[in-house]
Amino acid sequence: MPWQERSTMSLKQEFVTLASQDGANLSALCLRFRISRPTGYAWLRRYRDGGVAGLAERPRAPASSPGQTSGTVEDAVVALRDAHPAWGGRKLRARLAALGAAGDPAGVVDPPAASTITAILRRRERLDPAEGVKHTAWTRFAHAAPNELWQLDFKGHVALTGGGRCHPLTLLDDHSRFLLGLGAYADERDGTVRAALEAAFRRYGLPARILCDNGPPWGVPQVRHTLTALGVWLIRLGVAITHGRPRHPQTQGKAERFHRTLKVEVLRSGAYPDLAASQAAFDAWRDVYNLERPHEAIGLVPPISRYAASRRPFPDRLPDPAYGPDDAVRAVHGGGQLSYRGRLHFVGTALRGQRVALRPTVDDGVLAVYFCHHRVGQLDLRSPTSPILVDGDGTV
Repeated sequence: MPWQERSTMSLKQEFVTLASQDGANLSALCLRFRISRPTGYAWLRRYRDGGVAGLAERPRAPASSPGQTSGTVEDAVVALRDAHPAWGGRKLRARLAALGAAGDPAGVVDPPAASTITAILRRRERLDPAEGVKHTAWTRFAHAAPNELWQLDFKGHVALTGGGRCHPLTLLDDHSRFLLGLGAYADERDGTVRAALEAAFRRYGLPARILCDNGPPWGVPQVRHTLTALGVWLIRLGVAITHGRPRHPQTQGKAERFHRTLKVEVLRSGAYPDLAASQAAFDAWRDVYNLERPHEAIGLVPPISRYAASRRPFPDRLPDPAYGPDDAVRAVHGGGQLSYRGRLHFVGTALRGQRVALRPTVDDGVLAVYFCHHRVGQLDLRSPTSPILVDGDGTV
Protein backbone atom coordinates (compact mmCIF):
# COMPACT_ATOMS: atom_id res chain seq x y z
CA MET A 1 0.00 0.00 0.00
CA PRO A 2 1.37 3.42 -0.94
CA TRP A 3 1.40 4.81 2.59
CA GLN A 4 3.75 2.04 3.72
CA GLU A 5 6.34 2.36 0.95
CA ARG A 6 8.98 4.17 2.96
CA SER A 7 12.75 4.18 3.14
CA THR A 8 14.35 2.07 5.88
CA MET A 9 16.08 5.10 7.37
CA SER A 10 12.88 7.15 7.66
CA LEU A 11 11.00 4.24 9.22
CA LYS A 12 13.80 3.80 11.75
CA GLN A 13 13.65 7.47 12.70
CA GLU A 14 9.87 7.45 13.04
CA PHE A 15 9.96 4.26 15.11
CA VAL A 16 12.61 5.39 17.59
CA THR A 17 10.95 8.80 18.03
CA LEU A 18 7.62 7.21 18.93
CA ALA A 19 9.31 4.53 21.06
CA SER A 20 11.22 7.17 23.06
CA GLN A 21 8.06 8.90 24.27
CA ASP A 22 6.86 8.47 27.85
CA GLY A 23 4.54 5.51 28.20
CA ALA A 24 5.28 4.12 24.75
CA ASN A 25 4.42 0.44 24.29
CA LEU A 26 7.51 -0.91 22.54
CA SER A 27 6.06 -4.35 21.85
CA ALA A 28 2.97 -2.86 20.18
CA LEU A 29 5.09 -0.49 18.10
CA CYS A 30 7.28 -3.39 16.92
CA LEU A 31 4.16 -5.22 15.75
CA ARG A 32 2.84 -2.16 13.95
CA PHE A 33 6.17 -1.49 12.24
CA ARG A 34 6.55 -5.21 11.45
CA ILE A 35 9.93 -5.66 13.12
CA SER A 36 11.09 -8.03 15.85
CA ARG A 37 11.46 -6.84 19.43
CA PRO A 38 15.27 -7.39 19.37
CA THR A 39 15.48 -5.22 16.27
CA GLY A 40 13.35 -2.55 17.93
CA TYR A 41 15.52 -2.55 21.05
CA ALA A 42 18.67 -2.41 18.89
CA TRP A 43 17.40 0.61 16.95
CA LEU A 44 16.40 2.35 20.15
CA ARG A 45 19.80 1.69 21.77
CA ARG A 46 21.68 2.97 18.72
CA TYR A 47 19.46 6.04 18.61
CA ARG A 48 20.07 6.81 22.30
CA ASP A 49 23.82 6.34 21.84
CA GLY A 50 24.24 8.22 18.59
CA GLY A 51 21.04 10.07 17.73
CA VAL A 52 19.65 9.87 14.19
CA ALA A 53 23.17 9.38 12.83
CA GLY A 54 23.46 6.22 14.91
CA LEU A 55 20.66 4.63 12.88
CA ALA A 56 22.61 4.83 9.65
CA GLU A 57 25.00 2.13 8.56
CA ARG A 58 27.94 4.55 8.44
CA PRO A 59 30.18 6.46 10.85
CA ARG A 60 28.59 9.33 12.67
CA ALA A 61 29.06 12.64 10.92
CA PRO A 62 31.52 14.98 12.61
CA ALA A 63 30.19 17.85 14.64
CA SER A 64 30.16 21.31 13.13
CA SER A 65 32.49 23.91 14.55
CA PRO A 66 31.02 26.70 16.66
CA GLY A 67 33.56 29.08 15.13
CA GLN A 68 32.16 29.04 11.62
CA THR A 69 32.76 32.08 9.48
CA SER A 70 29.80 34.18 8.38
CA GLY A 71 30.37 32.95 4.84
CA THR A 72 30.01 29.34 5.98
CA VAL A 73 26.84 30.20 7.86
CA GLU A 74 25.39 31.93 4.83
CA ASP A 75 26.24 28.93 2.67
CA ALA A 76 24.43 26.64 5.13
CA VAL A 77 21.38 28.93 5.10
CA VAL A 78 21.29 29.04 1.31
CA ALA A 79 21.84 25.29 0.95
CA LEU A 80 18.92 24.51 3.27
CA ARG A 81 16.75 27.06 1.50
CA ASP A 82 17.61 25.54 -1.87
CA ALA A 83 16.61 22.13 -0.52
CA HIS A 84 13.31 23.57 0.80
CA PRO A 85 12.43 26.62 -1.34
CA ALA A 86 9.12 27.23 0.48
CA TRP A 87 10.65 27.58 3.97
CA GLY A 88 11.01 31.01 5.52
CA GLY A 89 13.44 32.43 8.06
CA ARG A 90 11.83 30.91 11.18
CA LYS A 91 11.65 27.39 9.76
CA LEU A 92 15.20 27.59 8.42
CA ARG A 93 16.57 28.81 11.74
CA ALA A 94 14.81 26.05 13.70
CA ARG A 95 16.03 23.35 11.34
CA LEU A 96 19.61 24.68 11.24
CA ALA A 97 19.67 24.66 15.04
CA ALA A 98 18.31 21.10 15.19
CA LEU A 99 20.93 19.88 12.71
CA GLY A 100 23.67 21.73 14.55
CA ALA A 101 22.67 20.25 17.88
CA ALA A 102 22.76 16.77 16.32
CA GLY A 103 26.29 17.33 15.05
CA ASP A 104 25.29 17.42 11.40
CA PRO A 105 27.69 19.52 9.29
CA ALA A 106 24.71 20.90 7.35
CA GLY A 107 23.52 22.66 10.52
CA VAL A 108 24.64 25.62 12.58
CA VAL A 109 25.19 25.36 16.33
CA ASP A 110 24.11 28.96 16.97
CA PRO A 111 22.23 30.12 13.85
CA PRO A 112 21.49 33.81 13.29
CA ALA A 113 18.08 35.32 13.98
CA ALA A 114 15.24 34.64 11.60
CA SER A 115 15.34 38.24 10.41
CA THR A 116 19.05 37.87 9.62
CA ILE A 117 18.35 34.68 7.69
CA THR A 118 15.67 36.49 5.73
CA ALA A 119 18.19 39.23 4.92
CA ILE A 120 20.68 36.56 3.76
CA LEU A 121 18.04 35.05 1.49
CA ARG A 122 17.21 38.45 0.07
CA ARG A 123 20.88 39.28 -0.48
CA ARG A 124 21.51 35.92 -2.14
CA GLU A 125 18.41 36.39 -4.35
CA ARG A 126 16.40 33.54 -2.85
CA LEU A 127 13.26 35.59 -2.14
CA ASP A 128 10.46 36.58 -4.47
CA PRO A 129 8.86 39.80 -3.13
CA ALA A 130 5.53 38.91 -4.73
CA GLU A 131 5.26 35.70 -2.70
CA GLY A 132 5.30 37.40 0.69
CA VAL A 133 2.00 39.19 0.24
CA LYS A 134 0.17 35.93 -0.56
CA HIS A 135 0.65 34.33 2.84
CA THR A 136 -1.07 35.26 6.06
CA ALA A 137 -0.94 33.47 9.38
CA TRP A 138 -3.69 30.95 10.14
CA THR A 139 -4.87 30.62 13.73
CA ARG A 140 -6.71 27.38 14.45
CA PHE A 141 -8.12 25.52 17.41
CA ALA A 142 -6.11 22.37 18.12
CA HIS A 143 -7.27 19.30 20.01
CA ALA A 144 -5.50 18.64 23.28
CA ALA A 145 -3.92 15.27 22.45
CA PRO A 146 -2.88 13.17 19.47
CA ASN A 147 -5.51 10.93 17.88
CA GLU A 148 -8.46 12.85 19.29
CA LEU A 149 -9.21 13.96 15.74
CA TRP A 150 -7.81 13.05 12.33
CA GLN A 151 -8.66 15.09 9.24
CA LEU A 152 -9.19 13.15 6.00
CA ASP A 153 -9.47 14.70 2.56
CA PHE A 154 -8.57 14.40 -1.11
CA LYS A 155 -6.48 17.18 -2.59
CA GLY A 156 -7.83 18.16 -5.98
CA HIS A 157 -6.56 15.80 -8.66
CA VAL A 158 -3.45 16.59 -10.68
CA ALA A 159 -2.65 15.50 -14.23
CA LEU A 160 0.13 12.99 -14.89
CA THR A 161 2.46 13.63 -17.81
CA GLY A 162 2.19 9.98 -18.82
CA GLY A 163 -1.62 10.19 -18.94
CA GLY A 164 -4.32 9.86 -16.33
CA ARG A 165 -4.74 11.61 -13.01
CA CYS A 166 -3.34 11.43 -9.51
CA HIS A 167 -5.73 11.92 -6.59
CA PRO A 168 -3.64 12.77 -3.47
CA LEU A 169 -5.30 11.49 -0.29
CA THR A 170 -4.16 13.16 2.95
CA LEU A 171 -4.64 12.10 6.57
CA LEU A 172 -3.56 14.59 9.24
CA ASP A 173 -3.55 14.45 13.04
CA ASP A 174 -5.23 17.60 14.37
CA HIS A 175 -3.13 18.05 17.51
CA SER A 176 0.38 17.41 16.23
CA ARG A 177 -0.05 18.11 12.46
CA PHE A 178 1.61 14.71 12.01
CA LEU A 179 0.98 13.47 8.46
CA LEU A 180 -0.33 9.95 9.00
CA GLY A 181 -0.70 9.27 5.30
CA LEU A 182 -0.14 10.82 1.90
CA GLY A 183 -1.10 8.53 -0.97
CA ALA A 184 -1.13 8.88 -4.76
CA TYR A 185 -4.25 7.12 -6.06
CA ALA A 186 -5.99 6.66 -9.39
CA ASP A 187 -9.50 7.20 -8.00
CA GLU A 188 -11.49 8.36 -4.97
CA ARG A 189 -13.54 5.22 -4.38
CA ASP A 190 -14.61 3.60 -1.15
CA GLY A 191 -12.21 0.66 -1.50
CA THR A 192 -9.26 2.97 -2.12
CA VAL A 193 -9.94 5.05 0.97
CA ARG A 194 -10.70 2.04 3.15
CA ALA A 195 -7.42 0.32 2.23
CA ALA A 196 -5.48 3.52 2.96
CA LEU A 197 -7.19 3.99 6.31
CA GLU A 198 -6.61 0.38 7.30
CA ALA A 199 -2.88 0.78 6.60
CA ALA A 200 -2.82 3.88 8.82
CA PHE A 201 -4.88 2.17 11.55
CA ARG A 202 -2.53 -0.81 11.62
CA ARG A 203 0.52 1.45 11.92
CA TYR A 204 -0.76 4.15 14.29
CA GLY A 205 -3.89 2.71 15.93
CA LEU A 206 -7.46 4.04 15.91
CA PRO A 207 -8.40 7.71 16.45
CA ALA A 208 -11.38 8.85 18.46
CA ARG A 209 -12.88 10.74 15.52
CA ILE A 210 -12.34 11.52 11.84
CA LEU A 211 -13.39 14.79 10.22
CA CYS A 212 -14.08 14.90 6.48
CA ASP A 213 -16.14 16.92 4.02
CA ASN A 214 -19.53 15.96 2.56
CA GLY A 215 -18.28 14.44 -0.68
CA PRO A 216 -18.09 10.75 -1.57
CA PRO A 217 -17.04 8.19 -0.53
CA TRP A 218 -17.52 9.37 3.07
CA GLY A 219 -20.51 11.63 2.48
CA VAL A 220 -23.65 12.07 0.39
CA PRO A 221 -23.70 15.69 -0.85
CA GLN A 222 -27.40 15.63 -1.70
CA VAL A 223 -28.47 14.37 1.75
CA ARG A 224 -26.26 15.68 4.56
CA HIS A 225 -25.22 13.33 7.38
CA THR A 226 -26.50 10.24 5.57
CA LEU A 227 -24.23 7.30 6.32
CA THR A 228 -22.16 5.70 3.58
CA ALA A 229 -20.61 2.22 3.58
CA LEU A 230 -17.31 3.77 4.62
CA GLY A 231 -19.00 5.56 7.52
CA VAL A 232 -20.64 2.34 8.68
CA TRP A 233 -17.23 0.60 8.67
CA LEU A 234 -15.66 3.39 10.75
CA ILE A 235 -18.48 3.41 13.25
CA ARG A 236 -18.20 -0.35 13.76
CA LEU A 237 -14.51 0.21 14.51
CA GLY A 238 -15.52 2.67 17.26
CA VAL A 239 -14.37 5.73 15.30
CA ALA A 240 -16.77 8.67 15.27
CA ILE A 241 -17.21 10.42 11.93
CA THR A 242 -18.21 14.06 11.46
CA HIS A 243 -18.55 16.26 8.40
CA GLY A 244 -17.61 19.87 7.76
CA ARG A 245 -20.28 22.45 6.99
CA PRO A 246 -21.04 22.74 3.27
CA ARG A 247 -19.27 25.68 1.60
CA HIS A 248 -17.27 26.30 4.79
CA PRO A 249 -13.77 24.93 4.09
CA GLN A 250 -12.50 26.63 7.25
CA THR A 251 -14.15 23.78 9.21
CA GLN A 252 -11.26 21.68 7.92
CA GLY A 253 -8.80 24.52 8.23
CA LYS A 254 -5.77 22.38 8.98
CA ALA A 255 -6.40 20.12 5.99
CA GLU A 256 -6.93 23.14 3.75
CA ARG A 257 -3.75 24.78 5.05
CA PHE A 258 -1.85 21.55 4.62
CA HIS A 259 -3.00 21.23 1.02
CA ARG A 260 -1.62 24.69 0.35
CA THR A 261 1.74 23.56 1.76
CA LEU A 262 1.61 20.38 -0.32
CA LYS A 263 0.97 22.41 -3.45
CA VAL A 264 3.82 24.84 -2.79
CA GLU A 265 6.44 22.33 -1.64
CA VAL A 266 5.65 19.31 -3.81
CA LEU A 267 3.06 19.71 -6.56
CA ARG A 268 4.29 23.04 -7.87
CA SER A 269 7.76 21.61 -8.52
CA GLY A 270 6.44 19.81 -11.58
CA ALA A 271 4.16 17.07 -12.83
CA TYR A 272 5.03 13.40 -12.45
CA PRO A 273 4.81 10.73 -15.17
CA ASP A 274 2.76 8.18 -13.23
CA LEU A 275 1.39 7.22 -9.83
CA ALA A 276 4.58 5.42 -8.80
CA ALA A 277 6.68 8.53 -9.37
CA SER A 278 4.08 10.64 -7.56
CA GLN A 279 4.12 8.27 -4.59
CA ALA A 280 7.93 8.30 -4.45
CA ALA A 281 7.89 12.11 -4.32
CA PHE A 282 5.13 12.06 -1.68
CA ASP A 283 7.02 9.56 0.50
CA ALA A 284 10.25 11.56 0.40
CA TRP A 285 8.48 14.81 1.25
CA ARG A 286 6.36 13.17 3.97
CA ASP A 287 9.55 12.19 5.80
CA VAL A 288 10.81 15.78 5.62
CA TYR A 289 7.44 17.16 6.74
CA ASN A 290 7.08 14.81 9.72
CA LEU A 291 10.67 14.44 10.87
CA GLU A 292 12.52 17.61 9.89
CA ARG A 293 10.32 20.52 8.83
CA PRO A 294 9.72 23.01 11.69
CA HIS A 295 5.99 23.73 11.92
CA GLU A 296 5.14 27.27 12.99
CA ALA A 297 1.71 26.36 14.41
CA ILE A 298 3.30 24.02 16.99
CA GLY A 299 6.26 26.10 18.10
CA LEU A 300 8.70 25.46 15.24
CA VAL A 301 9.21 21.78 16.02
CA PRO A 302 8.58 18.88 13.62
CA PRO A 303 5.19 17.15 13.95
CA ILE A 304 6.78 13.87 15.09
CA SER A 305 7.83 15.59 18.32
CA ARG A 306 4.15 16.07 19.31
CA TYR A 307 2.70 12.82 18.02
CA ALA A 308 2.23 9.50 19.85
CA ALA A 309 0.60 6.38 18.45
CA SER A 310 -2.92 5.54 19.61
CA ARG A 311 -3.36 2.94 22.34
CA ARG A 312 -6.41 1.54 20.50
CA PRO A 313 -5.17 -1.16 18.10
CA PHE A 314 -6.87 -2.07 14.84
CA PRO A 315 -8.92 -5.22 15.58
CA ASP A 316 -8.36 -8.49 13.76
CA ARG A 317 -12.14 -8.92 13.55
CA LEU A 318 -14.68 -6.18 12.99
CA PRO A 319 -16.77 -6.00 16.20
CA ASP A 320 -20.53 -6.44 16.05
CA PRO A 321 -22.79 -3.63 17.35
CA ALA A 322 -23.60 -3.91 21.06
CA TYR A 323 -26.83 -2.52 22.51
CA GLY A 324 -28.46 -2.28 25.92
CA PRO A 325 -31.14 -4.61 27.34
CA ASP A 326 -33.80 -1.89 27.09
CA ASP A 327 -33.11 -1.09 23.42
CA ALA A 328 -35.57 -2.19 20.73
CA VAL A 329 -33.13 -3.79 18.27
CA ARG A 330 -34.17 -4.14 14.63
CA ALA A 331 -32.42 -5.48 11.54
CA VAL A 332 -32.18 -3.24 8.50
CA HIS A 333 -33.43 -5.09 5.43
CA GLY A 334 -32.01 -5.09 1.91
CA GLY A 335 -33.93 -1.98 0.89
CA GLY A 336 -32.51 0.00 3.81
CA GLN A 337 -35.70 -0.31 5.88
CA LEU A 338 -36.50 -1.50 9.39
CA SER A 339 -39.79 -2.86 10.61
CA TYR A 340 -41.41 -1.48 13.76
CA ARG A 341 -44.98 -1.93 14.94
CA GLY A 342 -46.04 -3.38 11.64
CA ARG A 343 -44.69 -0.55 9.50
CA LEU A 344 -41.54 -0.14 7.42
CA HIS A 345 -39.28 2.84 8.02
CA PHE A 346 -36.41 3.78 5.72
CA VAL A 347 -33.11 4.23 7.59
CA GLY A 348 -30.52 4.16 4.77
CA THR A 349 -29.14 1.67 2.27
CA ALA A 350 -25.64 1.81 3.78
CA LEU A 351 -27.06 0.11 6.91
CA ARG A 352 -28.66 -2.84 5.15
CA GLY A 353 -27.76 -6.07 6.88
CA GLN A 354 -26.90 -4.22 10.10
CA ARG A 355 -28.77 -4.02 13.41
CA VAL A 356 -29.90 -0.69 14.86
CA ALA A 357 -31.42 0.27 18.21
CA LEU A 358 -34.54 2.32 18.92
CA ARG A 359 -34.58 4.29 22.19
CA PRO A 360 -37.23 6.55 23.74
CA THR A 361 -36.64 10.30 23.81
CA VAL A 362 -38.10 13.04 25.99
CA ASP A 363 -40.84 13.50 23.37
CA ASP A 364 -43.63 10.95 23.61
CA GLY A 365 -43.91 8.95 20.39
CA VAL A 366 -40.45 9.89 19.17
CA LEU A 367 -37.66 7.30 19.16
CA ALA A 368 -33.96 7.88 18.63
CA VAL A 369 -32.29 5.55 16.12
CA TYR A 370 -28.73 4.41 16.92
CA PHE A 371 -26.15 2.41 15.05
CA CYS A 372 -23.46 1.45 17.58
CA HIS A 373 -22.46 4.75 19.26
CA HIS A 374 -23.75 6.83 16.34
CA ARG A 375 -27.15 8.45 16.47
CA VAL A 376 -28.56 8.08 12.97
CA GLY A 377 -31.69 10.15 13.56
CA GLN A 378 -35.14 9.87 15.06
CA LEU A 379 -38.38 8.11 14.23
CA ASP A 380 -41.60 10.06 14.78
CA LEU A 381 -44.39 7.56 15.29
CA ARG A 382 -46.93 10.40 15.33
CA SER A 383 -46.31 11.06 11.64
CA PRO A 384 -48.48 9.19 9.10
CA THR A 385 -45.42 8.37 7.01
CA SER A 386 -43.09 7.80 10.01
CA PRO A 387 -39.87 8.82 8.25
CA ILE A 388 -36.42 8.56 9.83
CA LEU A 389 -35.31 12.16 10.31
CA VAL A 390 -31.54 12.52 10.01
CA ASP A 391 -29.92 14.33 12.92
CA GLY A 392 -28.09 17.62 12.52
CA ASP A 393 -24.58 16.32 13.11
CA GLY A 394 -25.07 12.60 13.12
CA THR A 395 -22.96 11.96 16.22
CA VAL A 396 -23.22 11.87 19.98
